[in-house]
Formats: sequence, structure tokens, C-alpha cells
Amino acid sequence: MQLTPEELVAEFTDAVLELYFARKRIGALEAENAALRAALAQAPAPVEAEPGLPA
Repeated sequence: MQLTPEELVAEFTDAVLELYFARKRIGALEAENAALRAALAQAPAPVEAEPGLPA
């Protein structure tokens, strides 16, 4: 499949925009992950169930 120069530029522009928004989303997810890890680190340790009792 041959693309015209205009089509190639349009494809490249679309790819750059997708990458830009993907990186923004990754940044947001990394920040959310860090916040969740911090909250988890401050949470009390879970209590183990006694053997023989349902969890």
C-alpha cells in the first residue's frame, strides 16, 4: 500500500498525538499508583484468620 506524502504526514501526526495522550495517561496512572502505595503502606496490617475458621 502506497501512501501519498500528505497521508504519511497525517499518519505521523496521528501517531504523535496518540503517543502524547498515552504518556499523559501513563503519568496520571503512575501518580495514582504512588498514592495508592503510600496509602497501603500506612494501612494497618491485615489480621490473619485463626486456623480452621473461614476467612
